[in-house]
Amino acid sequence: DIQNWEYVPLGPFGAKNFATTISPWVVSLSALEPYKCQTSAGPVQSNPSPLPYLHDPNYGSYDINLAVSIKGSQMSSPHVISRSNFANLYWNVKQQLVHHSVTGCNMQPCDLLGSGTISGKDETSYGSMLELCWKGTKEVKLGDTGEVRKFLKDG
Repeated sequence: DIQNWEYVPLGPFGAKNFATTISPWVVSLSALEPYKCQTSAGPVQSNPSPLPYLHDPNYGSYDINLAVSIKGSQMSSPHVISRSNFANLYWNVKQQLVHHSVTGCNMQPCDLLGSGTISGKDETSYGSMLELCWKGTKEVKLGDTGEVRKFLKDG
């Protein structure tokens, strides 16, 4: 089962390619060139070492700040619950494309690939509600309104 291998640290990548939506903003790789940087793992991947087909001699990422906000029903404006950076991805964009196509997926121009969860090293940079609420055992405070979440609220 490839998801067993890819789950740590990538997550269930193969499960990310169904029922996804996209905002109207698409940024080309050429526009990201000025933001090239090392990943948070450093210049070399070693834990785990990539399989040969995933080895990238130009391993790196992009310095893109990310934030997640929730606007509760009692709130006039959204509250930031997480801040991370695209450079926290262990597997870069090229590696994700290669891994997605290794099963025979016939990629076409304009196909959409999602990175999945992008978490940093501490609680303030966790990239999913599952991590932020630690599987429902911790409350995520929404500002000073008294509202909390353990999971996303329907609606």
